[in-house]
Amino acid sequence: MQITQEVAGELHQQKVTKYILTNQHGTRAAILTWAATLQEFSALEDGRRQQLAVHQDDLAAYDDNTYCLCQALGRVAGRIKNAEFELNGVTSHIDANEAPNAIHGGPHGFLFINWDATTTQTDNAASVVLTHTSKTTDDRYPGNLTTTITYTLDENDRLTVTFTGKSDATTLFNPTIHAYFNVTDDQHDLDHQWLKLNADKHLILDDQKIPTGEKAAVAGTGYDFREARTIKDGLAQLAKNGGVEYDDAFEVKPGDNPIATVGDTTGHREVRIYSDRNGVVVFTANATDPDRAAKRDYNALALEAQNLPDAIHHEDFGDIILPANQSITHTIAYQYVRK
Repeated sequence: MQITQEVAGELHQQKVTKYILTNQHGTRAAILTWAATLQEFSALEDGRRQQLAVHQDDLAAYDDNTYCLCQALGRVAGRIKNAEFELNGVTSHIDANEAPNAIHGGPHGFLFINWDATTTQTDNAASVVLTHTSKTTDDRYPGNLTTTITYTLDENDRLTVTFTGKSDATTLFNPTIHAYFNVTDDQHDLDHQWLKLNADKHLILDDQKIPTGEKAAVAGTGYDFREARTIKDGLAQLAKNGGVEYDDAFEVKPGDNPIATVGDTTGHREVRIYSDRNGVVVFTANATDPDRAAKRDYNALALEAQNLPDAIHHEDFGDIILPANQSITHTIAYQYVRK
């Protein structure tokens, strides 16, 4: 295992550091301290560097990135209806940065932080450990929350991300990485990328993309990825009912099996995604080319592992309450499989 460190540049008069983790196979993960960003996840195949995650080389592209490209989201990923919730009989009104709702933690959330970082290393794994304390005054969430995000790459080509939170008051905690994947040879589009989801149901959303509380069966619809199918095929089925993209939440089965897998139709590689929580948001985008994005020419598939969005307002969506002075850890793992 190897860890290298370099100055990536400056954003908002702050020095941003890049840490590069590399294993003996040449599998590599690069992490920026800005927004705890996964700037690169790639593998060495027959002497050629194959990108797995979608990325930008230019640091400036990660400053207030509209697509949150492979960046950390928190305290709470996704939307919170009306930017309010009740804990212990007290209603909190948080910053509504997508009025009337809150999204991705608010305007001072994890996306806008230059994280403190250290590294650790063993014979079989290398880690970057990022930490930050979010104040109650930042986005009006209750409690001062200390979060640790740890990226660990091991010799088995698995990249594991853990999120540990501890607050001095009961609060909400449902973070994720807004990871985008394109595992095709040239990453030009998603036509030859397939997706498999360990999901029987998806959430019904209103016109503000807030869950109504209803879960719908995926069987026989454009949301049915229980067996591997291409994104192109799924979008074609959605189009029959007027759909143009995926920006949807699926209820998944956490555990030893992947919640999601992406692969290329040529059979060269897969990335399997594991999570200890019950949801994944699937989002089609062109996160690197605004002109193509306007044409809905997608080259990136976001897979955001988390508890289901707006869980604080739905009892069966998962527990995102972090009790005061207790520590909670959530885990996401990305397993590269070479064929």
